[in-house]
Amino acid sequence: MPTLIHGGDWAGFAAEYGRLPLDFSANISPLGLPEGVRDAIASAAAQQDRYPDPLCRSLCAAIAESRGLPENWVLCGNGAANLIWRLAIAEKPRHALLVAPTFAEYASALQSIGCEVQEYVLDARDDFAIGRDFLDLITPETDIVLLCEPNNPTGRTTDRTLLQDVLESCRKNNTLLVVDECFNEFLDDPSAHTLESCLSQNPQLLILKAFTKWYAMAGVRLGYLLGSSPDRLERLRRAGQPWAVSGLAQAAGIAALKEKEYSRALHALIAAQRPLMAAGLTSLGCRVVPGEANYLLFYHPARDLVGALRRKGVLIRDCSNYTGLEQGWYRCAVRSPAENQTFLRVMQEVL
Repeated sequence: MPTLIHGGDWAGFAAEYGRLPLDFSANISPLGLPEGVRDAIASAAAQQDRYPDPLCRSLCAAIAESRGLPENWVLCGNGAANLIWRLAIAEKPRHALLVAPTFAEYASALQSIGCEVQEYVLDARDDFAIGRDFLDLITPETDIVLLCEPNNPTGRTTDRTLLQDVLESCRKNNTLLVVDECFNEFLDDPSAHTLESCLSQNPQLLILKAFTKWYAMAGVRLGYLLGSSPDRLERLRRAGQPWAVSGLAQAAGIAALKEKEYSRALHALIAAQRPLMAAGLTSLGCRVVPGEANYLLFYHPARDLVGALRRKGVLIRDCSNYTGLEQGWYRCAVRSPAENQTFLRVMQEVL
């Protein structure tokens, strides 16, 4: 079987053990798929004898209204990963700047088109925070900078002042800045960190969003880009297949945007459970990075921790294949109170 670089391989576990795992390796909403989204998918099923709208017009309009932005500033895709690969194909950057560790698809997509990737390696001694020396690496030769806010797998955000300085440096150097905000909604104050208000004055800024994590729609595959350059978004649209977003996904996305109570409940749940999970892991002798999203990066020197948990039916993400992380670093999701208690109990057993 091929080696998988991401978490969430419930299918591999089910094939081996004949049952589903308690999956802390994927950072998905523990509230599950919203009822309104399930109903929308079921209702749309009867209409799947026709092609989906390749321009996602109704969905783009709904997203634009929810964000207070023009419709032609929205491009939908088959998940955030699809848009990352489209970006590489459409823009064809020669030199890119990333932090490390971070989401693996950035480098994979860029290197697939021959782009030279420069990595700013984050320091564990600083809890993986980006320093101001990052600005020194943005030069006229830098075609694209990609930042994950909050970063995956560290869960850290960049200081807002520094983030603004990165945006200004990219503007001065004619560098495309792509900010992945797929986990932004899990922050204590999402509106304080997003760069959406900067889009109108910065056509070289793109913001990546997804329905995957917040609405537990990982299997539906739906993400979108925000940008104030419709010409650039059109290039990206043409860089992929015309029917990238299924009719079921479009219906699901429109319904998800109406789930206000679900969003309030999820935000409160994660805000309450994240510190409890961090404290629980710390009490077990783990070093826990102060994450701000719905997952935590932690270190423990125990051998075969992933295997020991897996044999007890629990999956976590082994982060040793991330650039900048060594054996002993792991990531776990923040889930429901009962699931989190089970996870900490099993962790105690195997340690």
